[in-house]
Amino acid sequence: MPPILEVSHLRVARGRTTILHDVSWRVARGEHWVILGANGSGKTSLLKALTGFLSPTAGDFSVLGQRYGASDWRELRLKIGVVTSAFAMSIPPSEIARDTVISGKYAQLDLWHAGTRADRTAALRLLRAGGLGALVDREWAYLSQGERQRVLIARALMARPRLLILDEPCAGLDPVAREKFIRYVDQLARRRGAPALVLVTHHVEEIAPAFTHVLLLRAGRVLRAGPRRSVLTSANLSATFGAPLRLVGSSGRSRLGLSHA
Repeated sequence: MPPILEVSHLRVARGRTTILHDVSWRVARGEHWVILGANGSGKTSLLKALTGFLSPTAGDFSVLGQRYGASDWRELRLKIGVVTSAFAMSIPPSEIARDTVISGKYAQLDLWHAGTRADRTAALRLLRAGGLGALVDREWAYLSQGERQRVLIARALMARPRLLILDEPCAGLDPVAREKFIRYVDQLARRRGAPALVLVTHHVEEIAPAFTHVLLLRAGRVLRAGPRRSVLTSANLSATFGAPLRLVGSSGRSRLGLSHA
């Protein structure tokens, strides 16, 4: 079985600026990854490259064994679910949650048709799984930020992706909503048949226990990549963020503090 995602010596340059330097990375089936790095480390550029919105200068990558540039990326993109706050601006305020979810099957925001009966049934099932069954007819304008993020996850799952990318999904959430959302993502990762999850963040405390692997980026380069236990250390995080940091935590959750050593 091919890996979910394989990136080999990926380089992205624009003019004289190199944004990503020789990035190699592999996501195997059953793994859930965190991409961690400071602002400007290359996280967003890597995501844009993987979803076909930023053409690489060198190197290549593949999803489910299909290589970028040699496959129909419009079709392959449906196998990659993306949850990002950038979508929120394109969703009509009057669109109900069910229709937002249905739009994910067709990879189209502001979907102009209501979908099939099977689509509506599937959307309701996904909303219920996310604890939003009572909000199926709630308009986008009247959903909280946390509810919107769960609706966007349900939307991404409509296409049955094998890879689900969560791009800083806790941005804008208050502390209570953030904890509820992290628990929801943890439960999602543990479901049978769940897609491989990739969480993009610069906050260690947002990493749910179910995440198994970590990719650390700094200045467009992979600093470390591998199993969470060996990569998520005080020394590695200090190098990633360029400051003396101390990692503390329990019960599968961690947080960072400045080291005074």
